[in-house]
Amino acid sequence: MEAGDMKNLTMVWLSVFVSLCYCYAIGKFVPRGFPRLFGLLPIVCLFLVLPLSISSIHLGGITAFFVAWLANFKLLLFAFGKGPLSSNTSIPLGRFVAIACLPIKVQQNPSPKSQSNGQNGTHSPDRKSHSNGKAKENPVPGKPKIGQKSPLNYATKGLLLAMLVRVHDYTLAQALLGLELEPQFDEPYLSTSLQDFWGRRWNIMVTGILRPAVYEPVLHVATRVMGSRRWASLPAVLSTFVVSALMHELIFYYLGRVMPTWEITEFFLLHGVCLMVEIALKKALAGRFRLPTMISGPLTIGFVMVTGFWLFFPQLLRCKADVRAFEEYAAAGAFFNNAFHGLTWTALNTSGTL
Repeated sequence: MEAGDMKNLTMVWLSVFVSLCYCYAIGKFVPRGFPRLFGLLPIVCLFLVLPLSISSIHLGGITAFFVAWLANFKLLLFAFGKGPLSSNTSIPLGRFVAIACLPIKVQQNPSPKSQSNGQNGTHSPDRKSHSNGKAKENPVPGKPKIGQKSPLNYATKGLLLAMLVRVHDYTLAQALLGLELEPQFDEPYLSTSLQDFWGRRWNIMVTGILRPAVYEPVLHVATRVMGSRRWASLPAVLSTFVVSALMHELIFYYLGRVMPTWEITEFFLLHGVCLMVEIALKKALAGRFRLPTMISGPLTIGFVMVTGFWLFFPQLLRCKADVRAFEEYAAAGAFFNNAFHGLTWTALNTSGTL
């Protein structure tokens, strides 16, 4: 970790905050659609550049994912009145900023305690599972009432949520912060198909943002072109994997600052094509034949692991992510060790003078 990284990190997130305040104002005065999109495009471009000023693999990687990926896709959806930033027309600024650049959502149902105190419970889009395996959002608008949290409150919660984002159990975060982390995984080792793995279990947070941003628009266009929705999901699936591949290449560039060799793209294209074949077979067979779970499960996980070790994980080693990560752990450990000894020495000297 370079000496100027903390200063750069502060400047980056200050820029993110100011930019999102501008986006919030744009949403109030500019109608959705292409006029709002033109107003937001400079911020989208800025968010693609900001992570380049941070060399730390941890700080830079998290910032790149939150800002260049999550925030940009949420802003593109917001431009057309869709996504979590558009689920509530009266959303306050602090909550807008937190939801835009962090993997969080407000709770769907207020707790009994908040109801008894007369506070307004925060709401989030309720994802309901349907027979087709897709998730639909049912925004529940809510009007801010007395007791609305300040922007500083949400900023503090956001920092805590960022530290907790890789933790599987979100109960503590929900109880203490009044917000929910977007789920990231749902026992992917139990996947019984590629559709189950990518659509419902792996990186649910990214799936939830790619579905309305890429899959659904392409599905709509493909349906009109093909004249039927039956096979329109195939180009929509492939388009989603292409976009995911390009975003992963970008994130890996932020991490290693080395030009892509496109193995990651090959990984996602391979899985996209295989998923298309799987969906096509399911439609053609119409439920007449299905592999037992004890066979389909190991086949799915085995395919993911083999292709991952072949095409995906070597790119982490190529950008020396493991070496740099351990170096940053060692630097952090040395910092806290020196700080602890400094505090101990100060305390001893203070007690001696007394």
